[in-house]
Amino acid sequence: MGGMATRADLIGATSRADVDRAVRHHDVIRVGQGRYTLPAVDSAAALAFRVNGRLSLTSAALHHGWEVKTVPDKPHVVFPRHRNVPKAWREKVVLHRADLGPDDVCGVATSREITLLQCLRLLPYDEALAIADSALRHGEDATLRRVAAQVQGAGSAKVRRIALQADARAANPFESVTRAICLQVPGLSVTPQAVLSTDHYWACPDLVDRERRLVVECESYEWHGNRKGFLKDIRRYTLLSADGWTILRFTWDDVMLRPDWVRDVLVRTVGDARTELPAVWPLAA
Repeated sequence: MGGMATRADLIGATSRADVDRAVRHHDVIRVGQGRYTLPAVDSAAALAFRVNGRLSLTSAALHHGWEVKTVPDKPHVVFPRHRNVPKAWREKVVLHRADLGPDDVCGVATSREITLLQCLRLLPYDEALAIADSALRHGEDATLRRVAAQVQGAGSAKVRRIALQADARAANPFESVTRAICLQVPGLSVTPQAVLSTDHYWACPDLVDRERRLVVECESYEWHGNRKGFLKDIRRYTLLSADGWTILRFTWDDVMLRPDWVRDVLVRTVGDARTELPAVWPLAA
């Protein structure tokens, strides 16, 4: 099971002596009573296996290779509703309860379909959109469609809305979270990675509202790579500004830590009649 096995399974496949030798040589790691993993298994998966649970929500998304807004300090682990979970284990995980069937799990985590369903239903909107975008980037189009088509009960409308808004063109969770803020501004309709091209410039901004001639850029220190790339980027957006485009540039810190400030800036820029403008301008610091 992805580099994890019980002692009984290992002995059945090899021998007791082979298992003991592998443990002595640190070729396998004993993580709990009768439970072993390879050294390469990540800590969240090893812990879920140790406590006989399944990774869920954000931790399951990471296990499936999807990028997330924030890596949790403790892994999210789901247990059957009526199982007694010792206090020592409860303190190591974010505990969830659900009775999962065989098709609801994939190794040590919830299945891709259940993971998407739970993330879109239970996580905050921006976190859920980031995971939905990432799942699409990793080819889970059919999975997301099934989730949206089959969801029932509380939170169904939210799941379907996020599934409809998800876009594989979003490059990373930073862009997804920025787009989540934009989607909450009436009158603003942004498209990820839209190409803008004329005889004078070529650009592929992070988010574009063509009707409003508005560009939203998600700025990070690492992106430009070198001085040449930085200069080219500055010139490109200077030409866009000269051509009548409004350029808004937001840092990771602002998007992740000051989302209300980002929204206030967007609202003031858009100036839609359906949105009440802040009484004062957003502060720069």
